Amino acid sequence: MKVIAFITDYSVVDRIIHHLKLTFVADKLPPPCIAYQELLMACETSAEYFS
Repeated sequence: MKVIAFITDYSVVDRIIHHLKLTFVADKLPPPCIAYQELLMACETSAEYFS
């Protein structure tokens, strides 16, 4: 399985979770710099997808 998109708009994520009748409550949001670093690492490992 490969990641093909990221949803970054919280309201869209909330609507999807509500539509699927799921519940999710995060303890706290991750620091922006760590989330960005994880995103970059995920993109780097899947670089062969675009080649």
